[in-house]
Amino acid sequence: MRVLVACEYSGIVRDAFAKQGHYAVSCDLLESERPKGIHIKGDVLDVINQGWDLIIAHPPCTHLAVSGARYFAAKKSSGVQAEALAFVQSLMDADCPRICVENPISIISSQIRKPDQIIQPWQFGHGETKATCLWLKGLPKLFPTNIVEGREQRVHKMPPSANRWKERSRTYEGIALAMSEQWNNN
Repeated sequence: MRVLVACEYSGIVRDAFAKQGHYAVSCDLLESERPKGIHIKGDVLDVINQGWDLIIAHPPCTHLAVSGARYFAAKKSSGVQAEALAFVQSLMDADCPRICVENPISIISSQIRKPDQIIQPWQFGHGETKATCLWLKGLPKLFPTNIVEGREQRVHKMPPSANRWKERSRTYEGIALAMSEQWNNN
C-alpha cells in the first residue's frame, strides 16, 4: 500500500506503516527527525494527488484548536484561520480512497464537519489525556488496543519553550501502531 503521512516531521506514523511493509512517505515543511525513512521536505499539496492508497494528515492546529480560542477574533480578521480551514479542506478532498485527518478539538468540527471519532492516548497504552479528533474517509474507526490508567494532562501542562509546539504535536507511538495495524488492508 502507498501511504502518505502529511504534515509529519517526526516520522512516527510513517515508520509504523513502513514496519508493516508498506511504502510509507512523510511530507512536511520541516526536515524529518527520523532521517532513515522516506521524507519529502516541501508542501504536501504538491504531492497529495499522486496515487496514494491512504493519506493520514496532521495539519497544523495553530489557528484551529479551541485551546487558542481567545485569539480567534484576530485570526479570523487576518484571514489566517480561513486559510488554515481551506488547507484542511484540501486534505479532506484529496484524490485518495482512504483519508484520515487528525487534529485536536478544533473549529474544523463547526466549520467543515464533526469528526468521525475522538480518541485518547490512554486508549492506546499511554497514561495521558489529549483528545484527538479523526475525520475519516473510507476507514473504520480505531478500536482501543491497550487501555491504561494514569490519565495525566502532560501535554497540557508542558512549560513554555521554543519547542513546545513540536512536543505537543507528536503522534503517540501507540496510536501510530494502531493505525498501521487496523488500517493495514482497508
